[in-house]
Amino acid sequence: MRQAALTYRDDLETTAIPPLDFELPPELEANAPPEARGLRRDEVRLMVSYVDGDHFTHSRFSDIGGFLEAGDVLAINTSDTMKAALPAVRDGGVELELHLSTHLPGDVWTVELRTPVSPASEPFHGAAAGETLRLPDGAEATLRAPYSRDRRLSSSESNRLWIATLEGLPVPFDEYVERYGSPIRYGYVREEWPIGYYRTVYATEAGSAEMPSAGRAFTPGVITRLVAGGVQVTPLLLHTGVSSPEDDEPPYEEYYRVSPESARRVNAAHEHGGRVVAVGTTAVRALETAADREGIVHPGEGWTDLVVTPHRGLRAVDALLTGLHEPRSSHLWMLEALAGLRHLRLAYAEALREGYLWHEFGDLHLILPGCGPGP
Repeated sequence: MRQAALTYRDDLETTAIPPLDFELPPELEANAPPEARGLRRDEVRLMVSYVDGDHFTHSRFSDIGGFLEAGDVLAINTSDTMKAALPAVRDGGVELELHLSTHLPGDVWTVELRTPVSPASEPFHGAAAGETLRLPDGAEATLRAPYSRDRRLSSSESNRLWIATLEGLPVPFDEYVERYGSPIRYGYVREEWPIGYYRTVYATEAGSAEMPSAGRAFTPGVITRLVAGGVQVTPLLLHTGVSSPEDDEPPYEEYYRVSPESARRVNAAHEHGGRVVAVGTTAVRALETAADREGIVHPGEGWTDLVVTPHRGLRAVDALLTGLHEPRSSHLWMLEALAGLRHLRLAYAEALREGYLWHEFGDLHLILPGCGPGP
């Protein structure tokens, strides 16, 4: 396996470019669920990195309980994944995919247009405001206006995201997307897989355009063993939008909810010396949105545009279970806020050297405070 060199920026606070840039070898892109590779969900690899000691341990996810402690709180995102990719046709017969990203107030959507996933899906930039696309069974999507926001990593994009309305659905929305939609997938996933492969075992409320994938490896057995060992599992919600890996962008406004009970559990863990372990960057975003400057988490719900950077720091989250993120991904800011740039560099070099797999069907990385096990 060829090695990928990592390059870095040391002036992160004065640039919009995340800290790591590296070539991801194609053989490290997980192009199918682990079940298709003969593994259970919980048999993906787990790299555990201890921030203070720069110590790395390699394991399987099924053994995660050996790295957590009684009194820890796992914060899980219970958002369920929609079949958010719909076939769409422009006037003239051009076939596209319409990716539903976020359902906004007023019954409008942020959407992305892409070319079909085969042979290789790419963002489609040729649409215009007012254009109507034909959807299955007589439905339509009308592009009302380009979606805009203040934060950008790149000014080169041209109307990649749109504000759109859906009209003429012959059945209720949930039934419509279940019938005619498919899971969003990108070029590295070569086959279409049923929606069940994109759902966590604890999902309760549909709304995510893409799977909150850090929690995919959990099984009922793993959760039962954790709870029996004194680890608390507490739910929260963040409906995640499209990631579109071609454009290195911060996340968009997303809907979140932190319940009074979950806020209480997180605060109690800190009061009694436990650690708050976020399962995925979406859980971090929800908790940090709900936390005040002292790190106290308050119940709440609404829309968050928070982007966690090293300058802003983390207030409520002590540890993170996450996948391995693409070069220049804005999620790397969040990881640096937790682990520091030095440790992040070492961790990604370790993952590349050890052949860990990237993307939603890949391996996982547990970032913990401390120095790690003793000699």
